Amino acid sequence: MSAIPTAAEIARDAKWLAQASDSAGAVFRMIEMTPEAYRSASFLDDRLLQISVNAKTLPSHHIEAALPSDARTDARWIFHIGHVGSTLISRLLGELDGVLAIREPRLLRDLALMPLPRRKELVPTIQKLFSRTFRADEIALVKATSFVGEIAALLVPPGGRALFIYLEPATYIATILAGDNSLKELAELSSVRALRMEERVRGLDLRGASAADAAAAAWACEMTALESAAELMGDRRIGWVDFDSFLKDLPAMLADLADFLGFDGPPERIAAITAGPLLSRYSKAPEYEYSASLRRQLIDQERRVHGNQIDAALARLTRAAQMSPLLAKALARSRPEG
Repeated sequence: MSAIPTAAEIARDAKWLAQASDSAGAVFRMIEMTPEAYRSASFLDDRLLQISVNAKTLPSHHIEAALPSDARTDARWIFHIGHVGSTLISRLLGELDGVLAIREPRLLRDLALMPLPRRKELVPTIQKLFSRTFRADEIALVKATSFVGEIAALLVPPGGRALFIYLEPATYIATILAGDNSLKELAELSSVRALRMEERVRGLDLRGASAADAAAAAWACEMTALESAAELMGDRRIGWVDFDSFLKDLPAMLADLADFLGFDGPPERIAAITAGPLLSRYSKAPEYEYSASLRRQLIDQERRVHGNQIDAALARLTRAAQMSPLLAKALARSRPEG
């Protein structure tokens, strides 16, 4: 086990991941990582602690002082609405040479829950921490947890680049209904999401709502968070990605995303990645088989079984959009012709 990292070690590269913080942002948990550890980890939240790791706790002011004023802040970012293939896209892009993919560090969630003044104080440090790589010719690609989209406009610096990944609402609702874990998460987050979207979405009464209605509200919450962030990010480059469109032409879409983010994606490398094993495994748990065709079968099954509930939930979204400009914008974006 190594000693507590020095200032030089923290600033030098991505070896010491800033994984978590206390609620006041006074103390950071730093975890020692290798390039392969980043590559294999689906999440860098507290599930990372289920394996043996070298973790050290440091005052945040020690870390802030370790990072020079001219440190890199050129990380690319992925924000998303949850259950929309963001982990797969992160893994695919992370296979490109010169990309260090960093998936859902808990620190970003901790930051989103801090009081706004402290959050603003820490953002410059966060931008530097997550722009560190192992080589000078690498670029970091940071995928945040879904609700961190609320602070996307703070995290991405002027001139920065980010992907906003989503699904149209009917497919999103069916995706949530198809998974036991996603239904549990839906119930756990419903009250928090209601508070988060209180100022953005009106007329979406969820008392006595079905699971399809609750999933529609989750879509409304997360999509309006991204739409709100986008309105504040006029001096940044945002690439909106519909996951179903991405799956329809994987090589071309992956090449487009690589180009948008400024990554080197030669055609032969893109072809090898999209023909590789990542597309036949469940991205969040690669030990399980999963494919685009199985995903489509599950979604189609839910739409057949729960079609009436899904249609009713979509109608509620449409009615709410008449009083909620951001929701109307999100619905327009999700239409094929929009």
